Order: sequence, then structure tokens, then C-alpha cells
Amino acid sequence: MTALSLPAARALHLAAQGLLAAPRRKARPADVLATIRRMALLQIDTISVVARSPYLVLWSRLGDYQQQWLDDALAEGQLFEYWAHEACFLPIEDYGLLRHRMVDPEQLGWKSATQWRREHPGVVERVLQHIQHQGAMRSADFEQPEGHQAGWWNWKPEKRALEVLFASGELMVARRQGFQRVYDLRERVLPGWQDAQHLQPVQDCKRQLVLQAVKALGVAHPGWVADYYRMGRLEAELQPSTLARQGLLLQATLAESGDTVYIHPDHAELLDAALAGTLQARGTRILSPFDPVVWDRKRANALFQFDYRLECYTPAPKRQYGYFVLPILRNGALIGRMDAKAHRQQGRMEVKALHLEAGVRASQGLARDLVRTLLEFARWHATPEVQLSGALPDRLAPLLHAELASQA
Repeated sequence: MTALSLPAARALHLAAQGLLAAPRRKARPADVLATIRRMALLQIDTISVVARSPYLVLWSRLGDYQQQWLDDALAEGQLFEYWAHEACFLPIEDYGLLRHRMVDPEQLGWKSATQWRREHPGVVERVLQHIQHQGAMRSADFEQPEGHQAGWWNWKPEKRALEVLFASGELMVARRQGFQRVYDLRERVLPGWQDAQHLQPVQDCKRQLVLQAVKALGVAHPGWVADYYRMGRLEAELQPSTLARQGLLLQATLAESGDTVYIHPDHAELLDAALAGTLQARGTRILSPFDPVVWDRKRANALFQFDYRLECYTPAPKRQYGYFVLPILRNGALIGRMDAKAHRQQGRMEVKALHLEAGVRASQGLARDLVRTLLEFARWHATPEVQLSGALPDRLAPLLHAELASQA
């Protein structure tokens, strides 16, 4: 069986994810959809200490582009939202692959949501009727009940009803307004869909999701596959080993561990290049904590020896690196992490801390690459002033300050 070195496996993974090299041309609106198709999905998160995660994931791959292009792709029906890895934007052609989850939302582990619907049929029906007659609505368009305290998981009844109806596929997200979901009836957002005509057998859909996960990962250990779409334990007929025996996947081993990994046939040329040592990762990019490259902690550790955990939900005194720490990718390795904050009104990007991984040597070249990418990152945020305000590696700090002074 073909043996892949760890650097070759990393390069194949990054190539599949669109991160093998920094962008080489100016982005166009169509690149947003093409990039999401390449990753298969784009996870949504609302934290905005820097650009919200879906926009940042796209920037890592596209460079300077307009965030509105993502909003437009959703509003134009090129994308839809649903629960995949988590809440995600997905290509509209994959709607049928996720439709089974909507038909039976309890398979997502949401028995409590189904129970809530049974206990509050009046609220659900009122929300449905309101949208049917008044048109697409946000949660904010429904009045807050008197005495109700807003907050995470303390949703007003209408918000709960919207989420239940979204999970069951009766409502879809027609567009976003100020990043708030605007819900409408499925038949108005996707008028051509008919379950009786278009719904495929569930096992066929699951098989396709497995294949798409392997393709998006580039190189996939069996233990990494199900997590991509949060599929739970895969049945024997859906295991990558079974699909490989059927000729639907290629196989290789990781030279260092001997573990079997799987590659989609569409990546056969990339695999050949990786084996030949000609698939080389180049460039420096800043990643979102919700980037597919790092969202699976075990996978990031296995492929990159990068132990990453998002600490924004950790009490401040217990944080090791910072609130919203961004992994740094350079030349195919995850070489560090940065805690940053965009001060938008002041036009300033604050680097509150920057940490290098063990064994990464501070050098003039590293400082030059980091500052060049930081300035690009800051300009895209419309915060062109970069402020190095916090903890920096001792040997790297003077190099960064000197490079910033020369490049700014």
C-alpha cells in the first residue's frame, strides 16, 4: 500500500481545503461559492471580536474579498443553512443530502425540541401563520414578552418556535440581515423541492456525505470522517474501508504510524504530487478557530502536532492563550497562535498576544511573513493600524516591531 509521509499528508489536506498557497489573484464573487463547495460546508459562529468566523475562513483562502458576497450567495439561493458539522452554510445542491435530518430531527439529538413543539402547538402555529401572511421574519420582529429576560438559551417562545421549525425544515433562512437570520417558508425559499419526487434513500445520502467528507479532508483517517458532518457512528456499509473495497475511495498509509488513510479519487493527481514531494505548501495565513483545519482537536494534533482548544468559553483566569485565539499557518505547518481584537471605530487591529509553537525558531523571515500577513489581515478588517500590545516571544518581539515599522 502507498505510504504517505506526514508532510505529504499535510500538503494533501491543505490542498483539498484550498490552503496550499496564499491567494494568487484578486477574488471574485463566484469564488465564495467555489470555496464553500471545496470545503463542502462553512461553519457559522457569531463571535465578532475579529471578523465573524465564516467570513474569516473565506479570507484565509481568498484574501481580500467583500464579505457581502457571502450574504449575497445565501440571499440568491446558491447556499442554504442547516445543521451539518454545526450550523453551517452549504451549497444548495446538497440540500437533499441533509433533508433526512429535517424530516426526522430527533436523529440530531433534539428530542427536547420535539417535546417542546408538542407542548406549545399554539406558539408554533402562530409563528407559521404570521410568516405565511406577513412574509419573512427575524426573531427580533417578534416582541419580547413582558418580564422576559433575553439571553443565550433563555429564548422567547417565538424564537424557540423558529428554531424548531428551522430544524424540521418547515422554515429556511432566506437571507441574513445584520447577521440575524431572516426566516421564510421552505416552499418560498426552495419552491422546486418536493419530498415525494426528490428525496433519495437515506443510506445513499449518508454514503455521499462520507465521500464528500473524505474529499474535503484530502486525506482522512477513519476516525476523522464522521465528525465532518456530525454523522455519529458509521455503519459498516458506510465505513471508508467498505467504500474503498467498492472502488469509491483510494487507500494509503501514513509512513510514521502505519495507519490507513483514505483519499477521494478526484484527488488522485494531488496524491501523486504529494507522493512525489512536489505538493508543497507555501505562504502564511491566519485561521479562524472554526476553520475545518483545526475544529477537530484530535485531527489537528495528529496531522500538525498542534494542540488547539478555543478558550472563549473558559473563565478568563484559566485561559492559557486568550479569548479568541487564531491559529497561524505557515508553509504547511501550524507554527503559532494569536489573540487579536479589531477596534473598528479606531481603525486599529490589536495583537493582544502571539505565541510560537515549541521548536519554531524566531527569524527575520518569520517576522517578515507574519507582519505582511498581519497587515493584509488588518486592512481587510478596515483596521489598518496594527498594534502589538501584548505578550510576544522574546526573540521575535524586536523583529516584529522592526518589520512593522518598515512595512506599515
